[in-house]
Amino acid sequence: MKHARKNSYFLKIPYNFYERPYARLFFHVFSFIYLEILFRIWIFHTLLSIGTLFSVLFALPAGVFVFGLTSFFNYKVNRILSWVLILLYTLPYAVQVVYFSVFRTFLSLYSISGTSQVMQFWQQIFFAVLKSLVILILMLVPLVVMLLIGLKKFRFYPILWRYLPISAGALIFLHTLPLLIMLGASRITYSAYDLYYHTAAPELSMQKLGMLTTLRLDLKRLMLGFEPDTGSNEPPWSAPAAQPKTNDKTIDNQDDTSSAPATAPVYKPNIMDIDFDRLKKGEKDKTIVNMHEYFSQAQPTMQNKYTGIFKGCNLVFITAESYSHYAIDRELTPTLYKLANEGFRFNHFYNPVWGVSTSDGEYVACTGLIPKSGVWSFSRSGKNWLPFAMGNQFSTLGYSTRAYHNHTYTYYDRDISHPNMGYAYMGVGNGLEIKKSWPESDVEMIEKTTPNYSGDKKFHVYYMTVSGHLNYTFTGNYIAYKNKELVDHLPNSDAAKAYLACNIELDRALELLIQRLEAAGVAENTVIAMSADHYPYGLTNRQISELAGHEVEENFELYKSSFILWKKGMKPVTIEKPCSSLDIIPTLSNLFGLEFDSRLLMGRDILSDAPPLVIFSNRSWITDKARYNAPKNKTENLADKELPEDYVKDMNKLVNHKFRYSAYILDKDYYRVVLPPHKTDD
Repeated sequence: MKHARKNSYFLKIPYNFYERPYARLFFHVFSFIYLEILFRIWIFHTLLSIGTLFSVLFALPAGVFVFGLTSFFNYKVNRILSWVLILLYTLPYAVQVVYFSVFRTFLSLYSISGTSQVMQFWQQIFFAVLKSLVILILMLVPLVVMLLIGLKKFRFYPILWRYLPISAGALIFLHTLPLLIMLGASRITYSAYDLYYHTAAPELSMQKLGMLTTLRLDLKRLMLGFEPDTGSNEPPWSAPAAQPKTNDKTIDNQDDTSSAPATAPVYKPNIMDIDFDRLKKGEKDKTIVNMHEYFSQAQPTMQNKYTGIFKGCNLVFITAESYSHYAIDRELTPTLYKLANEGFRFNHFYNPVWGVSTSDGEYVACTGLIPKSGVWSFSRSGKNWLPFAMGNQFSTLGYSTRAYHNHTYTYYDRDISHPNMGYAYMGVGNGLEIKKSWPESDVEMIEKTTPNYSGDKKFHVYYMTVSGHLNYTFTGNYIAYKNKELVDHLPNSDAAKAYLACNIELDRALELLIQRLEAAGVAENTVIAMSADHYPYGLTNRQISELAGHEVEENFELYKSSFILWKKGMKPVTIEKPCSSLDIIPTLSNLFGLEFDSRLLMGRDILSDAPPLVIFSNRSWITDKARYNAPKNKTENLADKELPEDYVKDMNKLVNHKFRYSAYILDKDYYRVVLPPHKTDD
């Protein structure tokens, strides 16, 4: 009789709701919906978007799938599977919340391989868990309900096999439903349809498809690969250069032709001798053929009056941890103030945050390429030829080229990426001996390393600093505590003061660097270039607004930053063009008179007459004519007249192309194809 009761389970209608088969079905479906909505409210602070609809719709088949998976086995196995699967599908939501709390971006599945490295920052993770404790507890509600009520009340008998087609049909229908809605809705760039089928943009996907679907697509693309579809291979229309507004100390784009002399110089494009037609004929890989076609048509940037003005100079190139313009103060950080105001002054410089935070930020600044979503681009580039990396460019000219990092030398696989850029690389653990602390001292790094190169005839050195790292407290941050007395008098919050204290260390490091260069007699022949890896996301937006003195806009202004480009004795030059860290490599290459091909870089020489383009990780962008907010699909006209027809559409296409072909350069080791090492080593 007991066996008969089990087999007739679906045929009888129990009086107790919990004993009904659909009770567990409803539970799993509503658990997914609950988690999606919680996640959306916590991260995006709103449910009023089309993304909420797709999050809920994609939760339906997920719940049905889990219900089915826990209904095929015997009672005991189904019972265990039920709570185990709830734990497993709750975990990604919780992990993303904590990761976002620390890095202000989302964790890709590929990055899980680097979890052991991230755990070095267990204190930051611990504080992030505490900060997110409310939402994490709420996310555990489905698991708690299952453990306290479900395991006692729900029935876990297997469903009859004859109901399998019905269950499968329901699963297929529920999965197809949101796909059909996508087909009937807008298919424009960055729509739900576009993100599902054609474009890998995790931040937008989280907003418009939901966490679960983004994770599923990430897994699928990681396992099977992903070929983005951006339509025609032909480079889209590009806006003409805006007319400049210049004076002796300010440039917008280039010199005003109305005041140019009759014999104005004729500038050449920054390109190299690459026979794309010959390369296309001998290439069997269709993707590489498309790349040849694309780059052969790409618009190069032109040389200009700044071309080669630093030729023959030494270069100190710095990526400063979490540095920003908020750290520049005449009294607190006089060296930063001096460098920022006595060199090139970039008034509209942006430093977007990318998927792998610091590593991707370094990758952008050091290569002029956009990181590929879902992978560690810098680490992966370690097997590629990077002819435009400063280390490789200067080493071919006979410079000594060194790189230093005052934290673990293997972190983010820098022991792979940095030597590949042409540097003799040293960090903590492979030769750089500095005091053990968290974070380590930038001053001590400069003190220990400058003797290695200051006596060289020609040198280029790259630094990745760490003193500006979060958390910004006086109890868990050695550098903040070290400089606490210097900021105690400030009216700011403790977090803001701790951030400034950390950047005082950077300021003192730069002061020592200049002193050492002057002592060696090379200061006047050395250029210092410095940008951040990302904005200080260790501060809340409220704390950043506190430093700014006003509420900071979160899609564009949040990423505004500082790019220091200074040479002792130079006349200050103010740059009003929008620009970003993506533009650093082509700008430096032109200033130093290096041979490079501007078509093969995603950034642009800031000092050329090329129209500006700042690209953000969520596919938003800024030009001299407009700025486009991709998550909201809204455009703000910055020009005095109406935008050209299809301007936004064409700019979106251009931005998509840059993401696409930058990823191809990484995947295909493209520079090795078009510029083999022996050609640049002559």
